[in-house]
Amino acid sequence: MTKISFRDVTHRFEAFTALDRVSLDIADGEFVTVVGPSGCGKSTLLNLAAGLLEPGAGTVEVDGRRVTGPGPERGVIFQQYALFPWMSTRKNVEFGLKIAGVPKRERRATAEHYLDLVGLADFADALPKTLSGGMKQRCAIARAYAVNPSVLLMDEPFGALDALTRVQLQDGLLDTWTRERRTVMFITHDVDEAVYLAGRVIVMAARPGRVHRVIDVDLPYPRTEEIRLSPEFDELRREVWKAVYHQPQPPAPTPEGTTR
Repeated sequence: MTKISFRDVTHRFEAFTALDRVSLDIADGEFVTVVGPSGCGKSTLLNLAAGLLEPGAGTVEVDGRRVTGPGPERGVIFQQYALFPWMSTRKNVEFGLKIAGVPKRERRATAEHYLDLVGLADFADALPKTLSGGMKQRCAIARAYAVNPSVLLMDEPFGALDALTRVQLQDGLLDTWTRERRTVMFITHDVDEAVYLAGRVIVMAARPGRVHRVIDVDLPYPRTEEIRLSPEFDELRREVWKAVYHQPQPPAPTPEGTTR
């Protein structure tokens, strides 16, 4: 069953075309990563799914309904944690539930469940300024999960973290996803991360952004260090790397008033 659908989506900013006739289906419960060169429209694609942008042409649908704005069924996690600095970790996770009118006892129990799930149960009363970058991002993930979205949209959430913390959060995210199987669309610039997390890797081509290749990742879950070091992983990593960095170059624009 299709969860997210892009149909002939084109999106233009003033100076350039970010996406050009992109069509893509993401299945319910699927973990998809999107990777590509700088300026290929990865984040624009996610922002369209989140309802933060409207396509100039084409349609974006979630559960068969056209996306016209943000919705509670879609949780969004950015590279910047956007935590409220004056609130405890627990209160940050509770925030969306409070806005939704969830009773105090229920939202506290829900927040504590997801803090435990991401390994922050012992830091429920801590302020964000006392947390490491990785802990802040885990808090942001718990906050997104707490409102029970069926879709998680993640825009390079681990991009600013050191390599060791990134690996730890990748494993934690996969552990949570394996338990709950929500649909995940994960934007990254890191080829290893794209392969390690995904069931499919969407490789974008740049300027204008379009789907260049879709690569199936035929590796079992749960993903482990052994898989990361396996010949099969290395072969897939090489395939995605070539698809990203060895794309045909678009023709140079023709000067106005001339022909080719």
